[in-house]
Amino acid sequence: MLNSVRADLAIIKERDPAARGTLEILLCYPGLHALLLHRVSHKLWRLGVPLLPRLLSQVGRTFTGIEIHPGARIGHGVFIDHGMGVVIGETAVIGNNCLLYQGTTLGGTGKQHGKRHPTLKENVVVGAGAKVLGAITVGANTRIGAGSVLLRDVAPDSTVVGIPGRVVHQSGVRVDPLAHSALPDTEARVIRNLMERIDALEGELARTQACLREVAAGRPLQEPCRGEAQNLKDREILEFLGEGPGITS
Repeated sequence: MLNSVRADLAIIKERDPAARGTLEILLCYPGLHALLLHRVSHKLWRLGVPLLPRLLSQVGRTFTGIEIHPGARIGHGVFIDHGMGVVIGETAVIGNNCLLYQGTTLGGTGKQHGKRHPTLKENVVVGAGAKVLGAITVGANTRIGAGSVLLRDVAPDSTVVGIPGRVVHQSGVRVDPLAHSALPDTEARVIRNLMERIDALEGELARTQACLREVAAGRPLQEPCRGEAQNLKDREILEFLGEGPGITS
């Protein structure tokens, strides 16, 4: 328990520029308070103590605005920033050094028993108001943009934006968890790629028509009648449509 508290304090100091000291964090950070109560209630939950773990969960919800089911498993160094409106379901699993902003929901789908909430691997960042739903797995070092709704598994080292959440790959490069303004505009980029693809196809069609006219006139061709592949742009379009390697169904 003490090691968990130390890790939680350290991650707050590292990631929150407003944190001015240990005492301020201990007294004024509802995310830390909610985690402290959860670690106690989770221990009691695992011991099979009836009712008391849920009562502690409700106490934490009342005083912090953060609802964490005592069955949820939360690693070390997790930071719930501001925290109001955060909901973490019973079978959710949160890895070490994850960062959750206000309004985050790690929720379930359906009424079946068993695993029905998300698993976040290490160093995942979930933006304000984002919803991660179902028994899905979010790979390590992934960032989920504010307001996104994620319903499918995500590979590591990805950025997810939109409704439903779609992946933009980061080529394995770690991103700054606080750089919210650096989130890509996926829709605009895919639309631009589609327009460029249309331009390329129109250009290829014009070249093909010119080749056909040359052949019909019996003149030798000056260059091959073929275009260049648009592999990168095609891959981005497929990822936007949910058919790329980043998100699996």
